[in-house]
Amino acid sequence: MTYQIDAAVCVGCGACAGNCPVSAIESKDDKCYAIKPDVCVSCGACESTCPVSAISQK
Repeated sequence: MTYQIDAAVCVGCGACAGNCPVSAIESKDDKCYAIKPDVCVSCGACESTCPVSAISQK
């Protein structure tokens, strides 16, 4: 299972992208980030880094 970022909760801080070991997170626009499911290895590093709990496993 991969992780997803809830755009309604994401504040665009980029903490998740900086902590992703496989660079699976990219800036979607000025306010939000998105996880590339084909690159994500489901390690959970992003979820534990997010300060607003916008990331969950789906």
